[in-house]
Amino acid sequence: MINQTTVTNFIILGFSAFTDVRLPIFFFLLFVYLATLTGNGAVVYIVRSDPALHSPMYFFLCNLSVLEIVYSSVTMPKILTNLLSKDKKISFYGCAIQMFFFLALGTTECLLLAVMAFDRFTAICRPLYYSLVISAQNCCRLSAFSWLSGALLSMGQTLLIFSLPFCGPNVIDHFFCDIPPVLKLACSRTYLNEIAIFSVCVVILLMPFLLILGSYTQIISTLLKMTSVDNRGKAYSTCISHLTSVTLFDGTASFMYFRPRSSYSLETDRFLSLFYSVVTPMLNPLIYSLRNQEVKLSFLRILRRLHILCNK
Repeated sequence: MINQTTVTNFIILGFSAFTDVRLPIFFFLLFVYLATLTGNGAVVYIVRSDPALHSPMYFFLCNLSVLEIVYSSVTMPKILTNLLSKDKKISFYGCAIQMFFFLALGTTECLLLAVMAFDRFTAICRPLYYSLVISAQNCCRLSAFSWLSGALLSMGQTLLIFSLPFCGPNVIDHFFCDIPPVLKLACSRTYLNEIAIFSVCVVILLMPFLLILGSYTQIISTLLKMTSVDNRGKAYSTCISHLTSVTLFDGTASFMYFRPRSSYSLETDRFLSLFYSVVTPMLNPLIYSLRNQEVKLSFLRILRRLHILCNK
């Protein structure tokens, strides 16, 4: 297989068809990237600096924000560079590394969203067992499980794909090294790879989604029985934020990887990839912060402290 591979680098077309609006696209994506770094970085700082937010729910939210920073940084710098540079090449191994981290972090996010749903289920439906089930030690274990599982599963997929022979062409009609456009360039049958991809997608997309669906079925049933309007409203706010994030990420990823090959569309594929790899990481801090009263109050307290320090 390795001896049959003659391709040493790939050319990522990206936005080559939009040469007339290249600079506006560059500044828009640069704004999105900086907003992603700033928003998620602010969430991490707020959670770490305020003792009132040192709870399992915010521990997982902090994990999610760190993940979004790294996740967007896997693809965005290369996308931005390609918009300004005529040299749109990426080495064979560079493409493999980019795909590995992209898949690893995407898998980790799916699992982490399921863990966050389990956390909310335990807090609302099993409050008496919450401190025992979601202890500090178990939080670290669940987080480590998500990150390690993402790395191991994506390593297997990446090795399977890049062990295929690539003898040309080497043009990736996409924004980064994603699975579908790279597989199209392989010089051999990719049937087994497609089966492996579908099987892994069932594990990392469908199973966590079913867990989230089951958790929220129980959560909604419990919330409807609550007599306290304040507690119900707070729980609804937290759950809606999480469900919105799940819908944005899992919904677009599932549509992309579970649809039949006959319905494959390059334009749709590129739009969906750009959405869940670039836009969703920027929206997550807004989704969780705007609907979370505790985060907003903590942010206001930090601003007051900074204002006092500046006036001294």
